[in-house]
Amino acid sequence: MAVSIRLPGDVEARLKNLAAQTGRTKSFYMIEAITEHLEDLEDLYLAEQRMTDIRAGRTQTVPLAEVMQRYGMED
Repeated sequence: MAVSIRLPGDVEARLKNLAAQTGRTKSFYMIEAITEHLEDLEDLYLAEQRMTDIRAGRTQTVPLAEVMQRYGMED
């Protein structure tokens, strides 16, 4: 999928410099950055949804000691 993005001048310069120094394309680094940040955003959204569910009583928490015991990780 083709996407067009307008970058601030300083970001464009840094990206261009990185690509030139490493022999990779600017697209390579843009995909890397988006993929990494997208995973962080997905994790954040999931955590926020879980907190909302816990506060609303739609789900319950499990104490850490119980989880560790369940998976054989106790001291």
